Amino acid sequence: MEKLMNILMEIDDSIDYEKEKALIDGRLLDSFGVITLVSELEEAYDIDIEASEMTPDNFNSAEAIYKMVVRLQEN
Repeated sequence: MEKLMNILMEIDDSIDYEKEKALIDGRLLDSFGVITLVSELEEAYDIDIEASEMTPDNFNSAEAIYKMVVRLQEN
């Protein structure tokens, strides 16, 4: 989770990722931020994030992002 938090802070350090639950729905991360995040996650965790995974449910919070990463690593 620490690696994920570091990636998120590099994208936008003004967001409280530990508490925020609406990164997408609240428009805190824009499309460029999401694309950057996906690229960073794929590289850092050696996973492939398909377009079907790019839903608000998977990206609205750091916890949701981490759960997706763990699930994709298990596949």
